[in-house]
Amino acid sequence: MSDLIKLSAAELAAKLGAGEVSSVEATQAHLDRIAAVDGDIHAFLHVNQGALDAARSIDERRASGEELHELAGVPLAVKDVLVTTDMPSTSASKILEGYMSPYDATVVAKSREAGLVPLGKTNMDEFAMGSSTEFSAYGPTHNPWDLDRIPGGSGGGSAAAVAAFEAPLALGSDTGGSIRQPAHVTGTVGVKPTYGGVSRYGSIALASSLDQVGPVSRTVLDSALLHDVIGGHDPHDATSLTTEWPSFAAAAREGASGEVLKGLKVGLVKELHGFSKGVDDSFQSAVKKLEAAGAEVVEISAPHFKYATAAYYLILPAEASSNLAKFDSVRFGLRADVPGTVEDVMSATRDAGFGPEVKRRIILGTYALSAGYYDAYYGSAQKVRTLIQQDFANAFAQVDVIATPAAPTTAFKLGEKLDDPLAMYANDLATIPANLAGIPGITLPSGLSAEDGLPVGIQFLAPIYEDARLYRVSAALETLLVEEWGGPLLDKAPALNGGAR
Repeated sequence: MSDLIKLSAAELAAKLGAGEVSSVEATQAHLDRIAAVDGDIHAFLHVNQGALDAARSIDERRASGEELHELAGVPLAVKDVLVTTDMPSTSASKILEGYMSPYDATVVAKSREAGLVPLGKTNMDEFAMGSSTEFSAYGPTHNPWDLDRIPGGSGGGSAAAVAAFEAPLALGSDTGGSIRQPAHVTGTVGVKPTYGGVSRYGSIALASSLDQVGPVSRTVLDSALLHDVIGGHDPHDATSLTTEWPSFAAAAREGASGEVLKGLKVGLVKELHGFSKGVDDSFQSAVKKLEAAGAEVVEISAPHFKYATAAYYLILPAEASSNLAKFDSVRFGLRADVPGTVEDVMSATRDAGFGPEVKRRIILGTYALSAGYYDAYYGSAQKVRTLIQQDFANAFAQVDVIATPAAPTTAFKLGEKLDDPLAMYANDLATIPANLAGIPGITLPSGLSAEDGLPVGIQFLAPIYEDARLYRVSAALETLLVEEWGGPLLDKAPALNGGAR
């Protein structure tokens, strides 16, 4: 395995900046890794044929003496929910097979402007509906730690690509945990920024009041560096915040010293239950390290968290039903070749183009929005959402951050929960509340489960606008854990370091 692909994005960026390696060399090393292992992992739906040309352009600009962004020349994977002009944008759905966008998503455009090199588009659950990346119309992604297991979802492709050293950085989207839960099961770092902190323009919409684009990486600093690139106000996005954000990379570097943990108040939610022993043991061990470093652990109450999953699975399908109405066989995407009226063609197109999970959620959402049921279902779910926001407000009046396990179990086996939607939905019980409240959250590795040797993630949540606090705290814990492990957690995965099994 090339040493280049084992470097963090920050380490690779330093070598690029010092002229020790070229972007072409770095990009070629990652393309070679994709060619070697992605047949087994299936993290990518499309590999960018122009990646080397983009890398060569960066090298030429650097050689000319032009001052470039710190991450210029670093390869980047892009979740297929984000539209791109030079690669198909399908959201892993047959209804958009081969679709070429006339514009780049804002986060893709910002990444290109900073000089990052797009490697390709990553696999996902269709229209980001799922927790396992098994609902992709183009086949599932496999967890690089164990190819028989799921990589999480909906952004399993981005997490798997980063975990398997196919890319040092990736872009994802998080509607109920789709960045943070894959990070948990793949031993990577995933961040859901404050709602509106990163533009969603060009992100194919699932649930507009919940969706948030964010970074995926192998270290806290790497996520912070990418967050600095993609964050900030975008006039194209009506929900984009005009807030002036601090440097998240500076916050991560400050946190790495560990001093930020002294006096930090960490809240543990007493109502959160249902975690496996391996997950809970790893979480508790990480909490003890926080305490040993000077943090104060406080039990907090969030009595309405237990209703979060039920409320979410009414709000999300309702908004998805509305957002996916645009796929009507008329304007773009698939069009079924059947005789009859426009309604007949539309019905046949949506039947052929949407997969089972998308159909299930459209039906559920349409029902929740229908006359006579709107107040009882969608309206009631929004009231629960308000109560959860109040729970967070009360909690953050007592603590600086909240810590939870990121998901109930380690990576389960492919196919294990496909026939049980409720069991699949339960994977998001710890991540959903942050999306309902719009607050930022991060997942980073806390260790390996003693039950099966698979990765476990710890999640931190902070008040709205306090993304930098998450980076400081997470970087501090990461430093403690990596010192204990004697290196990154991913170094402990034989299947990764010897190639995919």
